[in-house]
Amino acid sequence: MEKFIPDYGNITDAARNIAPRRLPLYEHIIDVGHMEEILGERFAPLIAGDHAEKLEFFRHYCAFFLAMGYDTVSYECCITDILPNGGALVNHSPGAIKNRADFDSYPWDELQSIYADAFFHRFRALGEAMPDGMKAIGGVGNGVFEMVQDLVGYEALCYIRADDEGLYSDLFKKAADVETAVWRRFLDEFGDVYCVCRFGDDLGFKTATLFPPEDIRAHIIPAYKRIIDLVHGAGLPFLLHSCGSIFSVMDDLIAAGIDAKHSNEDQIAPFPEWVRKYGDRIGNFGGIDTDKVISLDKSEMKEYITDVISQSIGRGGFAFGSGNSIPDYVPTEKYLDMVEIVREWREKNQGVLR
Repeated sequence: MEKFIPDYGNITDAARNIAPRRLPLYEHIIDVGHMEEILGERFAPLIAGDHAEKLEFFRHYCAFFLAMGYDTVSYECCITDILPNGGALVNHSPGAIKNRADFDSYPWDELQSIYADAFFHRFRALGEAMPDGMKAIGGVGNGVFEMVQDLVGYEALCYIRADDEGLYSDLFKKAADVETAVWRRFLDEFGDVYCVCRFGDDLGFKTATLFPPEDIRAHIIPAYKRIIDLVHGAGLPFLLHSCGSIFSVMDDLIAAGIDAKHSNEDQIAPFPEWVRKYGDRIGNFGGIDTDKVISLDKSEMKEYITDVISQSIGRGGFAFGSGNSIPDYVPTEKYLDMVEIVREWREKNQGVLR
């Protein structure tokens, strides 16, 4: 392959629904264990060290994305990681908030500082380690739905919805206030490190949204709009990662200002269907179902990827990668096959997207 020279403008164009000069690779998350295996370097523990060790972590982390042919470095720090007594979503632990008294006594006003103290030094080191021509994509992980679920639990939230409409509404309002404050401070300090901002907030499952669409419109999308407006005010596009069948609220999400959307699963809708439905209005990120990355041999994967790309050309900006992420259970060689196929395609098809 020819020498790769990164240009984060390719991802920015794709997110703004402009056909990029070169098809960009994109992953929401890549397991760091894969990075260590591919680079032949053990560096994951460094993230817990002092600034010099964090800087060394990000030098390796960024070097991986550069070596694989990415124009950007995907990195976020999740707000659920710092919630006092949280974990109902991530660890299925009992919710910290079960009633109005729990809500009133929760340390909401401290969360912005807790988040900054926990993670801003990481973002600072990331910026110092960023290679020329690259920027980051990501930011403050988790949307308001996941934040509320981590404090309450999905099943308990359903009961609160039925039993205490005021508390149900206030949970989303307070989560929105916290996330907006965190995002405002993040953008002030690290907006120049990032070229696209995003969070993941899984609103759906295989056949429908996890909560009624009218609830999402009333309680969740207005919170998104507050954050999207901040991101746009910083001159950056916003990418929403959301799994599941969310077609019933896609028009509302687009109206709220999302510039691009990521996540696709073939049993819900293959990537070309997302592109056909929404490529005239937003950028689309994804491509190959993660299950297919695992199950297809290289020749089958090449046929699959080539077909998806061919159906997506001419339908707005898009970036290619897995439809979800590359977790630890994806075989490393399968991930490498996917990357190699996409890089070979774009070398042979330079200028085709425009």
